[in-house]
Amino acid sequence: MESMLNKLKSTVTKVTADVTSAVMGNPVTREFDVGRHIASGGNGLAWKIFNGTKKSTKQEVAVFVFDKKLIDKYQKFEKDQIIDSLKRGVQQLTRLRHPRLLTVQHPLEESRDCLAFCTEPVFASLANILGNWENLPSPVSPDIKDYKLYDVETKYGLLQVSEGLSFLHSSVKMVHGNVTPENIILNKSGAWKIMGFDFCVSSTNPSEQEPKFPCKEWDPNLPSLCLPNPEYLAPEYILSVSCETASDMYSLGTVMYAVFNKGKPIFEVNKQDIYKSFSRQLDQLSRLGSSSLTNIPEEVREHVKLLLNVTPTVRPDADQMTKIPFFDDVGAVTLQYFDTLFQRDNLQKSQFFKGLPKVLPKLPKRVIVQRILPCLTSEFVNPDMVPFVLPNVLLIAEECTKEEYVKLILPELGPVFKQQEPIQASNMILLIFLQKMDLLLTKTPPDEIKNSVLPMVYRALEAPSIQIQELCLNIIPTFANLIDYPSMKNALIPRIKNACLQTSSLAVRVNSLVCLGKILEYLDKWFVLDDILPFLQQIPSKEPAVLMGILGIYKCTFTHKKLGITKEQLAGKVLPHLIPLSIENNLNLNQFNSFISVIKEMLNRLESEHKTKLEQLHIMQEQQKSLDIGNQMNASEETKVTNVGSQIDKVFNSIGTDLLTGGESENKEDGLQNKHKRASLTLEEKQKLAKEQEQAQKLKSQQPLKPQVHTPIAPVKQTKDLTDTLMDNMSSLTNLSVSTPKISSSSTFTSVPSTGLGMMFSTPIDNTKRNLTNGLNANMGFQTSGFNMPVNTNQNFFSGPSTPGVTKMTLGGTPSTLPNFNAVSVPPAGAKQTQQRPTDMSALNNLFGPQKPKVSMNQLSQQKPNQWLNQFVPPQGSPGMGSSVMGTPMNTIGQSAFGMQANPFFNPQNFAQPPTTMTNSSSASNDLKDLFG
Repeated sequence: MESMLNKLKSTVTKVTADVTSAVMGNPVTREFDVGRHIASGGNGLAWKIFNGTKKSTKQEVAVFVFDKKLIDKYQKFEKDQIIDSLKRGVQQLTRLRHPRLLTVQHPLEESRDCLAFCTEPVFASLANILGNWENLPSPVSPDIKDYKLYDVETKYGLLQVSEGLSFLHSSVKMVHGNVTPENIILNKSGAWKIMGFDFCVSSTNPSEQEPKFPCKEWDPNLPSLCLPNPEYLAPEYILSVSCETASDMYSLGTVMYAVFNKGKPIFEVNKQDIYKSFSRQLDQLSRLGSSSLTNIPEEVREHVKLLLNVTPTVRPDADQMTKIPFFDDVGAVTLQYFDTLFQRDNLQKSQFFKGLPKVLPKLPKRVIVQRILPCLTSEFVNPDMVPFVLPNVLLIAEECTKEEYVKLILPELGPVFKQQEPIQASNMILLIFLQKMDLLLTKTPPDEIKNSVLPMVYRALEAPSIQIQELCLNIIPTFANLIDYPSMKNALIPRIKNACLQTSSLAVRVNSLVCLGKILEYLDKWFVLDDILPFLQQIPSKEPAVLMGILGIYKCTFTHKKLGITKEQLAGKVLPHLIPLSIENNLNLNQFNSFISVIKEMLNRLESEHKTKLEQLHIMQEQQKSLDIGNQMNASEETKVTNVGSQIDKVFNSIGTDLLTGGESENKEDGLQNKHKRASLTLEEKQKLAKEQEQAQKLKSQQPLKPQVHTPIAPVKQTKDLTDTLMDNMSSLTNLSVSTPKISSSSTFTSVPSTGLGMMFSTPIDNTKRNLTNGLNANMGFQTSGFNMPVNTNQNFFSGPSTPGVTKMTLGGTPSTLPNFNAVSVPPAGAKQTQQRPTDMSALNNLFGPQKPKVSMNQLSQQKPNQWLNQFVPPQGSPGMGSSVMGTPMNTIGQSAFGMQANPFFNPQNFAQPPTTMTNSSSASNDLKDLFG
């Protein structure tokens, strides 16, 4: 990258240095800005050609510069000869004015370092194009290096040179004397122009006599720039020291040969021994055959052979050469006509422009853009010719790239877009633009479309000519996708609607509806529903074509995937409009069937959509009703469960209090016992009692358990609600006295009365009251921890004659069927322990459920501990003491409910047969520790 930048920098620096050194101080620079070195031309390609612009008008020019450094090697008199020869040529060219001669726009100016003059814009010399790049900047521009001449360019170029020579020979009575590729210049438009009049010879005879041209003898001692190019010079110049107009025609023949042979001349001349070379050349010319001219087109080969004839009188003159069939090519004739266009009247021009579209496809693009397009756009200043010129310009625009169109064509079309006078020409211009609207919208930048193209379309819609309105309405759908949406919505659609409503032409109204129907797909759904469909009801006429156009718009909107019509619109506006239209008397049977078909489709969709909506609403209402009923049932269940739970909490609180206080309200004997016990308790036992009292206080301060709603279970048979009975029995249970043995006066220790509470309860479950929740399962066993008393339950909670779903409840102290763990007394040393008979609680068992079979002490002692425990723990998975409530084991629920430690009752080791006597107080204390954990 750096090397490329350095190379570019050096090139720019070199060019700048060349321009500065060559032109600095020349008077030409006062009026012209000199630009880039682009080509070389003139005798020996001694003139450098630069781009330039005139400072005052910014007009583009070509600046020819001869740097005097090129002749530093010559002596002073030779330098003067060269400068004089160059000056003579430029001065002669400046005096001559003809379309085939290079036009001089500023005369020759001389400075100390250079000669300079300005001409029309130039592309290159013919020698540069044919491969002679002498005195060109390095590297050679690709524009010149890759330039290839088309056949039409070659033909018309040679024709132009022939016409130039004809002008010199016939009108000026002058022989050019040096017709070579170096002296043929291609201007910016591709036209071939003659320059290099350094060696021209004018006739010495008066104009009415035969012209006579003096000729100078060849002087090999002169500098090469003071002599014509001998390779293109006629033999008579050297051999007979004579010249005439035929000598230029010989030079034209050699130029034609070089053009068709890539710049190679027909003969190479040894400038050191020129006489010998020309003598040999003369012999070759006399024997010249068609084999030497194989590269020359056959239709002009014989004419070239005539031009190269040794005898000057045999050679065709310039006027004859312009009329040979080789130059009758359509492209060459077309280009020739454009060059003479300024001489034609409007009728001739109009006829020519009408036939031009047939010729343009046959011409190369470069020729069209460089030669034809400028001539066409120059005619836009003539309003009467615009309708004839515009189709050709738009035809050329189709072949141009977008960049070429924006640069070369669009600036010229700006005034034409706005042209409104004369009216007839303006209408024709609108028609032409509408037919090429897709081209304009494709290649024109968006800003120009908005500012120039669309206003012209709007003007066409509002034009008084029905033909223009119809054409505009027919063409709009073809380029609707290229129009931006805001312009279509806010400007185009309103004008189409106005054209439909205000016109008196049925064709315009129908075409307006058809146009709207075709551009619906480019519109927004809600714009169609809110703007287009209401507009249809405003159309006053009821002709069948109009009605079918209205039906078509409705159908397109109804069936289009992006658009569609809502059922509210169908029911409220569309169908009430369509149904009356369907029975218009002007409609035939097919048209009526079309109306009915669309109406049925709309009704079917209306029915299906609304039915679907109502079904969905019905389902939602049913679901809402079921949810409301469920909420009401849950609320009633929660209320009942909360009431029951609070009652149970009160019962448990009272039971816990009574159990902890040991039944102080039972009788006076118990009070005396408690006093005696308090007097005889040890420190450890007092600490134990204090802990139990603290636990009782915690129990009182504990928040009641909140009920939880569980998943409903299958409904069961209605059973009697025993809740009230349960509550009464439990209340009476709290007042029940648990009998304790009387101890002797010598007793020093009395155990705290232990009361065992074992119960199973459940509430009947029906459809309205599914769960009894106090944080417990419906079938659940409770045990108070901290009171060493076995729980009396049935082995199977669901056995017995009771109805399924109703759980038995057993309350009581130590039944007769179990060993007695109620009272443990510690007698004094040497005294026998007295065992008292427990209170009979069989009445309560009979009240709440069937009695268990009685088990004797011997049977009980023979059972294994686990086997004995299984009598109290229900099978795994059954709802009872061993099951869990909400995933929580039963013994854990007992702890959380009463705030106590886990009951050692569930430890199988505690179910071994207890001893009947205690030998001392120490062993009793150990047993108490085991019992209380």
